[in-house]
Formats: sequence, structure tokens, C-alpha cells
Amino acid sequence: MEYLYDLLIVILPSGVVLYGMYLIVVSFLAKEREKMLVELKTQNTQTILPARLQAGERLCLLLERITPNNLVRRANPGGLTCGELYAQLTHEVREEFSHNFSQQVYFSEETWEAVKMAVEDVITILNQSRQTVESDASGIDLAKAVFAISLDRKNDAISNALRKVKAEIQLYF
Repeated sequence: MEYLYDLLIVILPSGVVLYGMYLIVVSFLAKEREKMLVELKTQNTQTILPARLQAGERLCLLLERITPNNLVRRANPGGLTCGELYAQLTHEVREEFSHNFSQQVYFSEETWEAVKMAVEDVITILNQSRQTVESDASGIDLAKAVFAISLDRKNDAISNALRKVKAEIQLYF
């Protein structure tokens, strides 16, 4: 019995010490893991944030460039027929959109859908303008029709998309 008592005197303190060491090691490993996660998030932010900001800038530029008023002023060299100007304008919108298509990776589905709706709205304005003008009209007549329809619609899809892009960018600050 005395042998069991001596064994218990040795084993019990060593068990308490081992349990204490176990708790210290587990706590240390948890803190190290947390520290590594924070460091990884910091590195991720330093890498991704500039790309997201650049994507936001590019989408804002896209939306500003395809605004009908800006589009007609930029893409109309003068002296074009209605058909030539229409082809030039639709080509510009599609090119701008295709150059910025990869930016959708950095934005939510809702924001990207708003950008797509804005592009489709501009194409619709161009199509409606083309239908209201005679086929042998000049490019200036088409430009006037684009301005008139654009003023009636007030570019709501474009301003909505701009608001969504800017709001999503503001989330990072």
C-alpha cells in the first residue's frame, strides 16, 4: 500500500505539470495560428486592394466613356453618315465593355449586373436613335437623336451603376 502511495505522490504532480504544459502549448499554438492569419490577411489586403481600386477606376471610366453624350462627342469625327456613325458608336461601346470584362472578378454580382444593364441601356438608346432617323440622314441627325433620347431617359442605368461601383469601393475604406 505504501508503494501505491509513493507512486501516487510521484505521478500526480507530474500529471499536473504535464497538463499545465499541454495547456501552455495549445495556447501558444492558437496564438501563433491567429498571428499567421492576421499576417496573411494583411498581405492579401496589400495585394488585392490596389487591384480592386484599379478595377473600380476602370469601371467608372467605362461608364463615363459610354455615356451617350460623351460617346457621341468622342466617336464622331464629323462627315459620317447615319449608318457609319451608328456602327462607330456601337463598336465603341462593345469595345469598351470587352476591354473591361475581366473587372467583374473584383465586384459583386449585383454591381456587375448594374454595369451590364448600363451597357445594354446605351445600346438600346443607340438602336432607338437609329430607328427614329431616316436611313439616308447624316451622322449629325443621329447624334441629335441620341442626345434627345438620352435626355429623356436621363441615363438612369449609368448613374445607378456608377453609384453601385462607388458604394462597393467605399466598403474598403
